Amino acid sequence: MQTGDGHYRNKRLERLPTMKMQRSREQGIALLEAMIATVILAIGLLGTIGLQAKAYSAMNEASMRAEATIASEKLFGLMSTDVNHIGDYAKTATGPAGTVLAKWNSETTAAIPGAVTSVTIAPNSNGTNSTAVTVMIKWQRKAGDASTANSSTVTSYLSGSR
Repeated sequence: MQTGDGHYRNKRLERLPTMKMQRSREQGIALLEAMIATVILAIGLLGTIGLQAKAYSAMNEASMRAEATIASEKLFGLMSTDVNHIGDYAKTATGPAGTVLAKWNSETTAAIPGAVTSVTIAPNSNGTNSTAVTVMIKWQRKAGDASTANSSTVTSYLSGSR
């Protein structure tokens, strides 16, 4: 189609948006991409923080289990040097610690907060001169939360006991 000034004008070109209109449509895209990237990064960081908290909890539980095992082994060492008085080391979970066990019990409860200890002594029934000693230590990671109860039970056989 010819215009009055002698030039031909294409109607399709008239319908195409100008460069200015195209730029205004694209201006919000970069902001939207940045916002989506920020949300994805935030979700990733929250996941990392959650994993870190779980790892810390597992490390704390492993530490308490190691303390309980060390305490049990320490008691077995004390008992093996005093086999003639091995019966003095017996203790129920609710009962008080005897005089020979008092120091070990206080050290254990200091190392494992809220620990409840019991020591069971049973002579071996197969005719050998050995005694089965079972040390059980129970504790809770969170006070008042029964679902976080943990325990460590270690049994050793001491020979030469009477």
